[in-house]
Amino acid sequence: MNDLYSSQRAMRSMRKAAMQRGVVAILDVGSSKIVCLILRFDGSDKVSETEGVSSLAGQTGFRVIGAATTRSRGVRFGEISAMSETERAIRTALQSAQKMAQIRVDHVIACFSGAEPRSYGLDGSVEIENTVVSEQDVARVLSSCDVPDLGPGREVLHAQPVNFMLDHRSGLSDPRGQIGQQLNTDMHMLTVDAAAIQNLAHCVRRCDLELAGVASSAYASGISTLVEDEQELGAACIDMGGGATSISIFMKKHMIFADAVRMGGNHITSDISMGLQVPMTTAERIKTVNGGVVATGMDDRDMIDTGGDTGDWDHDRRQVSRAELIGIMRPRVEEILEDVRARLDAAGFDHLASQQIVLTGGGSQIPGLDGLASKILGQQVRLGRPLRVRGLPGATTGSGFSSAVGLCLFAAHPQDELWDFEILENNQGRSIKRAVKWFRDNW
Repeated sequence: MNDLYSSQRAMRSMRKAAMQRGVVAILDVGSSKIVCLILRFDGSDKVSETEGVSSLAGQTGFRVIGAATTRSRGVRFGEISAMSETERAIRTALQSAQKMAQIRVDHVIACFSGAEPRSYGLDGSVEIENTVVSEQDVARVLSSCDVPDLGPGREVLHAQPVNFMLDHRSGLSDPRGQIGQQLNTDMHMLTVDAAAIQNLAHCVRRCDLELAGVASSAYASGISTLVEDEQELGAACIDMGGGATSISIFMKKHMIFADAVRMGGNHITSDISMGLQVPMTTAERIKTVNGGVVATGMDDRDMIDTGGDTGDWDHDRRQVSRAELIGIMRPRVEEILEDVRARLDAAGFDHLASQQIVLTGGGSQIPGLDGLASKILGQQVRLGRPLRVRGLPGATTGSGFSSAVGLCLFAAHPQDELWDFEILENNQGRSIKRAVKWFRDNW
């Protein structure tokens, strides 16, 4: 835990240095595409009146000056599988974004999905020394949380205090400066496979960049697509990516659970490729242009040209009905949603007061998906798009860029985590106890 704390503190320092310089790059490493955005921080908290559009979600003080997207290579299930290919793809996206921004960047904040995330709920308690809660008291109560046995090869990605209680007054978001005797906290800790973070950090260093922060794409997508009321009352964000589907649950404006399903839009494309016996590129085009999950009476007569360049005239000019295409896509979509439903049930999502579900990500653009998700998940479901960010090109405002936009908000205004406080060394080693999800018992 000491090494992890030191490395996270170092990345926080790099982020501050990048903010002082005024430029930082955002990198979303996905299974289907790699997105690079370059942010310029002007230090102001007001938008000029000439723009005519007010800022949203606190993204004041920065604007996007460079954006680029390239096809992902060497990434499977949200994890790097071929280092050299991923490095080449990152360099391609970074150089294009730098060319658009006409500036060079040295620091990057990255996010990724997959890596088998696991959530833990921790709690701690300390006595206040000087009656008034200070930053040192917050550091002590965070370090008093009993860290469970994470298992071999696991690292903590996020360690966020989600609730404070001061002398039986619960629901405090920031107790600093208040008067009390005993301070308690509930902390959400998200762990991932250590190899995934190490590979990403190594790949970024090979691109001659400094890693100034790393986040889960589930967390980034949630803060960009959930509106303020949904984050406050309780909602789940389902980010259907190419190789993995990320799940995050928010309440009281904090992420309290995160998980991932190792299936996504690429698996649907693979099913179409095998079912129709067409190349993957053709299957992706058919899925994008003609795909769907709800059949109607017209679909039997709606014919789709499969195309091809095999040289076989009869094979290249085959036609299939849209009903046949839907018959291939729907079982895989149902499988993904059923797996998501199982993860939500295991997290106790049905105990929350509000049970809104927001679908986002590139895979959520399949026509009819929201209706099918309502039947399987059994809740209020809507399609989510990322919030507006100053300077963001129109081509990158779709739901497939939710995690990249959320990472911009995370870079500008990161939520307080364990690494943001000076933790005493002798308080780092704590006894290992079995962790329980805090929002089941304490909310």
